[in-house]
Amino acid sequence: MKLFKIYKTVIAGIIFFLTYTSDLNGQPVPGQDENIPFLVTFGKNGSTEWGDDDFSQTFFIAVPPDFKDKFYIRVFDPDTGGDLDELKGVWNTRMLYSVYGGKGVDPEKNPESRGIQPTGGYKNGTLLASKIFGNDPQYDNKYYTFGPFIVTQGDLNEKWNKYMFKIICDGISGDDGNLYRYFISRDPDKNIPIEGANAFTYEYTFRMWNDINSVSHIYPYIDTGIVYVQQSNFDWDDDGEILVVSRVRRGQTVPVSGQNNWATSKIEIQPGEVGSSLDFQFHKKQDFLIRNNNVVISLENQRGDNLKFFAAPIGGVPVYEAKPAARKLPPKK
Repeated sequence: MKLFKIYKTVIAGIIFFLTYTSDLNGQPVPGQDENIPFLVTFGKNGSTEWGDDDFSQTFFIAVPPDFKDKFYIRVFDPDTGGDLDELKGVWNTRMLYSVYGGKGVDPEKNPESRGIQPTGGYKNGTLLASKIFGNDPQYDNKYYTFGPFIVTQGDLNEKWNKYMFKIICDGISGDDGNLYRYFISRDPDKNIPIEGANAFTYEYTFRMWNDINSVSHIYPYIDTGIVYVQQSNFDWDDDGEILVVSRVRRGQTVPVSGQNNWATSKIEIQPGEVGSSLDFQFHKKQDFLIRNNNVVISLENQRGDNLKFFAAPIGGVPVYEAKPAARKLPPKK
């Protein structure tokens, strides 16, 4: 498969307001720069040894208020069965997709809405659309479209000046793995981007490529006031290493998890990383191929608040900027 590894120039001096208003433009989920083939959610009777810690995944959609047309949330391969999904025994799994808008959705006003664990108020908001998929061959390798929606059905976040929606995928039965993707579109039948829109999650559960040369990325945003973050990764299966890169960090390794366990560590934030994204890079083991590796990752700041992973990284993909070595002057004669 063609691999996507696009590096953008990071413009020094971009201010916070412009960061939030000009860079919220991601459309596919996962995003192109992330190089992640699929999101993953297993049925609620599945084993966490297969790489899903809670059998639910929440994504938020941010749409600018000046977008006056209708928009749609498209799900690629929403069913559980066929070529892409992960079979365990026989196909017996059903997935519930739910789209929410209205008050209660905004995760900054309502932390329970973030969906780190599918408990409490993770479904807060107004249910706009939902559908259950089982082993439905008519949806294999095809899109199902939710909508139309209009921006005022969302929950307004004044800080970003965006209307917030969320879509939740819950494994409501069975033990198979569902592999899927989203696209936020202007059209119900085609993937046409919406200028100024983006998507993010607080806990990412995704599939790695079956390719030892492929590197996947996720991009947490470092907001003002963050001193350190604590990363937690689950069921990495010791599949290589995870590196953290930024404009001022060449590449820091973090502890990686084995099968069905968590690995955590703290990462001190440097001043040059505030107001930009970090690049968590997932490098697969080179000795032999570990196939169908699913992994979970989340980050918290020093206050225990979860960080957002944006499909389109805020401020662009961070590229390490090596400082030139100081030139030693010859001694004066």
